[in-house]
Amino acid sequence: MRGLRQGDKGAAKVGVKQTTMKPTPYRHPTLPNVCFWDLPGAGTPDFTADKYLAEMNFEQYDFFIIIIHARFKGNDIKLAREIKQLRKDCYFVRSKIDNDLHSMKMGGMKCNEKEELRKIRDDCVSKLKEAGISSPDIFLISSFKINQFDFPALQETLSKNLNDIKKHAFMLSLPNITVKIIDQKKNSLKVKIWMLATMSGAVGAVPIPGLSFSCDIGILVTAIIQFRQYLGLDDASLQRLANIAGKPVGDLKAVVKTPLLGEINKDFVVRMLTGSVFVGISVAEAVFDFIPVFGSLFGAASSFGITYKLLNNVLDELTENAQRVVEAAFGTAPKH
Repeated sequence: MRGLRQGDKGAAKVGVKQTTMKPTPYRHPTLPNVCFWDLPGAGTPDFTADKYLAEMNFEQYDFFIIIIHARFKGNDIKLAREIKQLRKDCYFVRSKIDNDLHSMKMGGMKCNEKEELRKIRDDCVSKLKEAGISSPDIFLISSFKINQFDFPALQETLSKNLNDIKKHAFMLSLPNITVKIIDQKKNSLKVKIWMLATMSGAVGAVPIPGLSFSCDIGILVTAIIQFRQYLGLDDASLQRLANIAGKPVGDLKAVVKTPLLGEINKDFVVRMLTGSVFVGISVAEAVFDFIPVFGSLFGAASSFGITYKLLNNVLDELTENAQRVVEAAFGTAPKH
């Protein structure tokens, strides 16, 4: 979920025996407000089912993912029921699907992957329904092939069931494994552009010569850097995606065709504005700043327009490059 591998800095600990002994937070590497909590397994000698909910303080979490790699057991079912009583969303993940398919092939079985996945899913659903869990959400995933199976669907489902503010933050935190995720990020960032342009317009309405232009530059510099990061085009994000895909990071960087990956500062943004229609607007704004009321109205409108237009252009360009990176990482640009 965080785009990290086992050996990466800040990655969750793994082991052949029980590793998580207390609720452990793992913050997103670039969006610290997004935090995933790894809880100890329920029903072990250290964490008996009857005390588990009280010890884990379930009220504080937004949603729950119950992960198993074989069959859902009684403790999993009991846990899911308790979560439903708290009116929290609960999702079921059947992990290590790639191991199951590989084992069948190694055993000499003729394996129809689509059919075998259907059987596994149907078995999970029927067992959960028998235990009283109606309409369970089941996702079959492989941690090593996150652009395959149900991992993209899991990400999309989780984001849909959050409120608007948390949905926005969660969506931007997702690793770019499909074109669909990139498109969803773009739509989310378009809302942010409206907010930034409105902020710029409010500053532009203040009749102080030069104030709005300088504030516009600051807003633009910060926004471009953030957009690049959200769309996975900063160096750290590209390296994480290369690690996941098993590709040299140079192969991903080679398909990026935009100067927006270089240093973004005041001079860079000024050069973007120079020689364009934005220059004429900014000059007119400086002149009208001296005219009461009209100057304020013009300043607000021009500042809004400059910020809105330029950031939309930037977003389009970054989105196109992010899509090319996904194709370079996984060989194709899957829609789902």
